[in-house]
Amino acid sequence: MDNKMRKLWCVLVLWIAAVPAHALLPIQHWQAKSGARVYFVESRDLPMLDVSVDFPAGSVFDTAAKSGLAALTASMLKLGAGGLSEDEIARRIADTGAQLGGRFENDRAGMSLRTLTSSEELKQALDILARIVQRPEFPATVLEREKARIIAGIKESDTKPETILARNFGAMIYGSHAYGLRSSGEVATVATLTREDVMGFYRRHYTSDHAVVSIMGNLPRAAAEALAEQVTAVLPRAGAPAVISAVPDLARAVSRAFPHPATQSHLMMGAPGIKRDDPDYFPLFVGNYVLGGGGFVSRITEEVRSKRGLAYSAYSFFSPMQERGPFVIGLQTRKDQAAQALDVVRATLGEFLAQGPTEDELAKAKQNIIGGFPLRIDSNRKILDYLGVIGFYKLPLTYLDDFVTNVEKVTTIDIKNAFARRVNPERMVTVIVGADDVAPAAAGAKP
Repeated sequence: MDNKMRKLWCVLVLWIAAVPAHALLPIQHWQAKSGARVYFVESRDLPMLDVSVDFPAGSVFDTAAKSGLAALTASMLKLGAGGLSEDEIARRIADTGAQLGGRFENDRAGMSLRTLTSSEELKQALDILARIVQRPEFPATVLEREKARIIAGIKESDTKPETILARNFGAMIYGSHAYGLRSSGEVATVATLTREDVMGFYRRHYTSDHAVVSIMGNLPRAAAEALAEQVTAVLPRAGAPAVISAVPDLARAVSRAFPHPATQSHLMMGAPGIKRDDPDYFPLFVGNYVLGGGGFVSRITEEVRSKRGLAYSAYSFFSPMQERGPFVIGLQTRKDQAAQALDVVRATLGEFLAQGPTEDELAKAKQNIIGGFPLRIDSNRKILDYLGVIGFYKLPLTYLDDFVTNVEKVTTIDIKNAFARRVNPERMVTVIVGADDVAPAAAGAKP
């Protein structure tokens, strides 16, 4: 750890121990002339700048007939844009020492850039980012190459137990909802995608009035304003934002097993969970740390691994999205132990839902979460990621400032009530890859 990082760590720890007089991260926010929402944190410590531009262009906007279109569009952005070939883009970025990145998720997609802020390097790097975001060309020959690459990847991935698990788990939880589509698409659907499909998706979803620009680093406000305009001014415009349909509850518990020659069984159970702005977020976040999100100090790990040696790793998590993302419990175990491990997980979940965490468990969870908070914002890139989340999901600008307080005020009753509202063991999906068929069981069953 260098001196600068050590200093930052000390400052953050001191902040956690006391009520701050000023905002932890003074996030500046405005709307660009293009309509884009901009989130900016100025930091003069290093001659570096991190920028990202996100759009509501994730896999949820695919259809069953054209699944994989959103991912293909995102992957093509930097493969020829603004009169530059993909090789020219790569060469110019390398000349500046900058780094281009991409983001592709269920809800959003976009591009990111890390660059030096010396004038020549910054000018060239931002020019490349602006071309990629606003003037992608989607060359036909490159498109066909990318389709072939994606199809080959899908075919290879389909032989792996973790892929079979995730694919069927998503489909069983979400049914016909677009969250249940595989983000890469299917072999048959990717093969049919055309350049016109890609261009149409870009025009519909990569629009200035729904763009979120996040900026973190060594730049004054005026320059940040100019940057936001530069990378969004000539984007297509849109009217109303694309709407994601609500995720329905599961009607009943469903269990399925899939054969596989792997030596271990891969197990996943869960259901639709919560939206990103759910008022139960912090009780569920803290409670899940006790249940299965805290590693060796969580109940699922204690019961499945430490006491019985049934798995090396067992976990649970909520993945909040624009609409309800999944609540997931997962593990891997020997095939002959799969039924026992599943019974233990169900019993552990049932006991947690019935009784909630103990006061001691809650206190330790809070201590660990709050003590680890500085690691969440210990780099410009992590802060940029938070800016993107805050901007895209329209969270309060004080989200990071309020994080510790929101964790601290969670009670055992809050957790028990939140889990009762959001997790119903009688309406959960169970998928096992590499085991005999399994029947649904009550969450309170004895292991």
